Amino acid sequence: MPELPEVETVCRVMRRALGGKKIKDVEIVPDTIIFGATPPEAFKKAMIGRTVKNIGRRGKTWWIEFDQAPTFFGHLGMSGWIRELGTHTTRLKEHGDAPLDDETGRPRFLKMLITATDGTRVSFTDARRLGRAWLSESSEKDAKVKKLGPDALDDLPKGKDFDALFIKRHAPIKALLMDQSILSGIGNWVADEVLYHAKIAPARAASSLSSAEFAKLRKTILDVLTKSVEVNADSEQFPKNWLFHHRWGGSRGADRIGKHDIKRDTVGGRTTAWVPAVQK
Repeated sequence: MPELPEVETVCRVMRRALGGKKIKDVEIVPDTIIFGATPPEAFKKAMIGRTVKNIGRRGKTWWIEFDQAPTFFGHLGMSGWIRELGTHTTRLKEHGDAPLDDETGRPRFLKMLITATDGTRVSFTDARRLGRAWLSESSEKDAKVKKLGPDALDDLPKGKDFDALFIKRHAPIKALLMDQSILSGIGNWVADEVLYHAKIAPARAASSLSSAEFAKLRKTILDVLTKSVEVNADSEQFPKNWLFHHRWGGSRGADRIGKHDIKRDTVGGRTTAWVPAVQK
């Protein structure tokens, strides 16, 4: 679920809570799925006593850069989340209504807890264990970051450079929007939202889009990402005319948006909500 808006939101939390501060303690809950073969002690050594110099992001990948290498990298997966303890936090749909902390006040599904010297605490939780964390020398040299395309919000190509990302490709436009090597940060819900407002059918071949449609697509990507970041990825504050409020299947979704039917197909291997009466 967490896509660029959610990841930028947690990056802003970390910038506010940890920026410029020295790390006093780090608790790592052993988990070889999330942390791989790197032992907890290696993460602690890389972070404790270091000063946070920068919180960076490209697409859905984020990192904490210290005054000395290595850099800590992370990916939220499908349900991972980062929050400053004791402050308000946006809740994802995946969080449901269950308490975020247990009866002792400890974050549920805790994977990492960072404590700064001023007492500020930031937690990384993940119920489904699909998130990832790793150490690397820097964002410029990290192999995973280097494979990512330009950030869909901060570095979105303009004009013909944007068109060139798609114009010679015959795959469905939705599949290409979600391809992180082309553009980084767009996932399932953002792709559906963008294509709905751009009035483009998700299964259309990218090469079939006109110059005017590419221009509309680019503008809509920026509009959707800018607005969702502006409200800290809080879906309750998304505009009422967004597909997001209706796109989900089952009891969480709806059959129509306004006067039009919502159809759910599989495009690019993902369940796709779209509106045939609007999207052509």
